Amino acid sequence: MPTRHLRLASTRSDDVVDALAALRAELGLPAMFPAEVAAEAEECARRDVSQHRQDRRDIDFVTIDPPGSLDLDQAVHVASSGSGYVVRYAIADVAAFVTPRSALDAELHRRGMTVYGPDTRTPLHPNVLSEGAASLLPGEDRPAVLWTIGLDPSGEIVSTAVARALVRSRARLTYGEAQTALDAGTAPESLTLLADVGRLRQERERERGGMSLDVPEQEVVQRPDGSFALEFRRTLPVEGWNAQISLLTGIVAARLMREAGVGIFRTLPQADPRDVARLHRTARALGIAWDEDTTYGELLRRLESRRPAHAAFLNEATTLFRGADYLAFGVQGMDGLPVPPPADGRHGAIAAEYAHVTAPLRRLVDRYGAEVCLAHAAGRSTPRWVLDALPGLPATMAESGQRASAFERACVDVVEATLLSGREGRTFDAVVVDVEDRRETDERPERGHVVLREPAVRAPVEGTDLPLGERVKVKLAEADVAKRRVLFHIA
Repeated sequence: MPTRHLRLASTRSDDVVDALAALRAELGLPAMFPAEVAAEAEECARRDVSQHRQDRRDIDFVTIDPPGSLDLDQAVHVASSGSGYVVRYAIADVAAFVTPRSALDAELHRRGMTVYGPDTRTPLHPNVLSEGAASLLPGEDRPAVLWTIGLDPSGEIVSTAVARALVRSRARLTYGEAQTALDAGTAPESLTLLADVGRLRQERERERGGMSLDVPEQEVVQRPDGSFALEFRRTLPVEGWNAQISLLTGIVAARLMREAGVGIFRTLPQADPRDVARLHRTARALGIAWDEDTTYGELLRRLESRRPAHAAFLNEATTLFRGADYLAFGVQGMDGLPVPPPADGRHGAIAAEYAHVTAPLRRLVDRYGAEVCLAHAAGRSTPRWVLDALPGLPATMAESGQRASAFERACVDVVEATLLSGREGRTFDAVVVDVEDRRETDERPERGHVVLREPAVRAPVEGTDLPLGERVKVKLAEADVAKRRVLFHIA
């Protein structure tokens, strides 16, 4: 599932700076790398990592990322095979720089993943690696794990290969630049074919029963006067097509892991029938037609988040995606016995078995998943350092994921409270996007959440008979920056 990337060019409020610093300390986010770790990373960055690799600097790879990104995990190239497509996906080869069981490796396990905030980020790796020697920056020779995936004309997988390579990206594109080139018809053939493959893979996803939610994300933006604000950002089509390349790679990686009998899947349980039943009730309340023969995946694809009732339903539908986890197998369990591959390890939203291997600069687990696949593809046994680490990775990633999610949500709470502070008592236009289930005592007031039209705030609301999915007037009752709390009442 996507992670919110909050970016803020400059902060004008000491309250915000202080609140974010306190939040990092509260959640235990490390402020800097220990001296010995930083020194080790500097040394590792100077390694010659070009040996014993396929030389694929002939391929015109490009990276596609948010503006300003320097920690570039993936570079892509798509070509026609005559009877289908060849997708080449170069992933930063972090293992070329990190020595297992070293001080640097131990620090990476402590961090787990990169955590993004509006004023700065807490990186998984020291910048000398994540934004330097290991990043797939344009015009630089870089070590990579190169995935080569053959697809038939419909976008179905027909072949897979993975090996270590030396690559050179030709350009660092933003999503906006890529979309503009595609819309103007000036995009290179590889980018045009990426769009074709992305659409085909979206069709295959729908056929599998997979789904993606079109819910606008809150984003911190800088205004011309230097102040900051929150906006809801709609994703561009190219973001979805690019994401399908990553999903495709994760699906073939999971297949290799199952063949090898060892690996780590990203899992998500099927939606709880009670949640689906609740969504049926929500649909009726919002006037959204949902017959019994239509799956919730089919319904979600018909909805448009710009319509208030649909936006409210999509917000409620996020509850179907709870319970994501990692499952390691082919390793020794707590009882001393080997953990067998799961009978069914499918990810509920992707509707296929899936593994994380495409973001090793930002996510610890990806480095290990890639090593399993590389070893199996080469006919070798999985390295011992990978086998030793796999059993503990699910807990490590769960802890770091919870910490990152808590921080990202609290960051938005800080900015929301800052934007609204001093405006208590004022009335705003809003839409009720969710309502908590009524308690058995039928107490009042009811609680739920509203999304404001301006500023782009999503906050708790209290009132009587909250009208889900309808436009309302709300009065700001509280905006406390220190407590990271905002509360509205129905006007």
